Amino acid sequence: MPRSRVTAKYQVTIPKQVRERVGVKPGEVVSIEAISQGEIRLKRFASVADPLKVLIGGKGARRSIRVDLLEEQIESR
Repeated sequence: MPRSRVTAKYQVTIPKQVRERVGVKPGEVVSIEAISQGEIRLKRFASVADPLKVLIGGKGARRSIRVDLLEEQIESR
């Protein structure tokens, strides 16, 4: 089992073999949870490629409009 030391600032380095196995990359957000008196769980958040798609439930319908028609609509306002 890999080990890591807690620094004076309470920071811990995730050992290389664990990082590679889990796929953690620099800058990723992880959650930290106290399980019991002697156990801490660190979980990797699943990364989302398109967060907007998750928020709205899919991509919107693509409607295209010619630039000249769009400009006409703007001018008529």
